[in-house]
Amino acid sequence: MRKYFCPDYRFDTYRQVTPEFLKGAGICALILDIDNTLAPYEQPEPDGELLAWFGALRQNGVRCAFVSNNHPERVGLFNRTLGLPMYPKGRKPFRKYLVRAMADMQSGRSDTAIMGDQVFTDVWAGRAAGIRTILVPPIRDKRDFFTRLKRRLERPVLRYYDKRKNKEHPADD
Repeated sequence: MRKYFCPDYRFDTYRQVTPEFLKGAGICALILDIDNTLAPYEQPEPDGELLAWFGALRQNGVRCAFVSNNHPERVGLFNRTLGLPMYPKGRKPFRKYLVRAMADMQSGRSDTAIMGDQVFTDVWAGRAAGIRTILVPPIRDKRDFFTRLKRRLERPVLRYYDKRKNKEHPADD
């Protein structure tokens, strides 16, 4: 069960997901969450650093789309300068809008990944869609009861991931 929720890759920030990494992994299309993955909830639009990151992806032929569980106004405002395919109220962990995003980007399961900050929405949706998953820690976490509970439930999955990765790539002593 944990394996189903375990991401394929973990990074400390979206900035570490470079065009070089994506190309090396055979990923040419990236489905993205917004809130707490790319920007905190209260940041209405991409900042200069994020725009530069998207520019580098675009220059290297990486196509992107947003699938967010947030409302259309939030996603639309964030996407206004980027003009990417977007699916607000994406109902993750259901895969329906991930499949639509892949169709918009003309990509398939083998060359698409989803990047987000939540195991039980982003990673689960990616697994359900049969695509690779990239997990980054939340930029600024909500402190409501439900979010704290979800983050607590994610811990065993992330420990499993770390244990599995340490077995695959033991540290050089």
